[in-house]
Amino acid sequence: MQNVTFTNADNTIAGNLYVPDGFPEDRSYPAIVSVHPGGGVKEQTAGLYAEKLAREGFVTLAFDASHQGESGGRPRHLEDPASRVEDIRSAVDYLSALGYVDADRIGVLGICAGAGYAVNATMTDRRIKAVGTVSPIDIGAAYRLGWDGSEPVATQLATLDAVAQQRAAEAQGADAAHVPYVPGTVDETTVPDMAEAHDYYRTPRAQHPRSDNRMLFTSVANIYAFDAFHQVETLLTQPLLMVAGSRAGSLWQPDTSLSTTSPSTSTR
Repeated sequence: MQNVTFTNADNTIAGNLYVPDGFPEDRSYPAIVSVHPGGGVKEQTAGLYAEKLAREGFVTLAFDASHQGESGGRPRHLEDPASRVEDIRSAVDYLSALGYVDADRIGVLGICAGAGYAVNATMTDRRIKAVGTVSPIDIGAAYRLGWDGSEPVATQLATLDAVAQQRAAEAQGADAAHVPYVPGTVDETTVPDMAEAHDYYRTPRAQHPRSDNRMLFTSVANIYAFDAFHQVETLLTQPLLMVAGSRAGSLWQPDTSLSTTSPSTSTR
């Protein structure tokens, strides 16, 4: 594994590059960009997938999103869908410039919210030749409609009112407000998906010091306006693989948004 950097506009993006075992640079390799979930960092799921895919013969790149982890970007802890999608395109820029990467065989793999970002980037970047997703969600739909897709419009509007009030307060000098990506604690009322996320991200199993589980509350306005799968039925023509748990609370997202877009699609 090699620590690398590339740029997205004015942000320096920190990445980990993995290469196949016995790597000779005089060959040409297919490559995969691995995109982490909301609140994750490259050393967690994205890096785990990248490392294992490198063993299968791919050059792989996991990176920290703009404003998060070791990557640059102000303010810190911003979850900005537009930047997240552009991060992926910038990662493709970086890989395509490597002499040992076959620029005609670059794919993207996204996990959870990273999957929605991966699909969105693939729709509009024809250099990406295939996209894979694991537990895919559209972060916009997840925040607007809730984890199970049932959030009423009145609650959505109330949330946006609260975001507006917080932004106005910060403009007057108030401290920034943060919200967690996954629960800091769990009990019998915690939905199973979030309890499992807590077990992975917030315990020694996979907790990382640069994944501090904080997002700026004002990020919610950008997230609400984002639709990861808009125009997917016409713009996504590349092969698509979906992997989703049959009991996942978020299963409604790939079932309703993506399941008829491609003959290569599967949900398990």
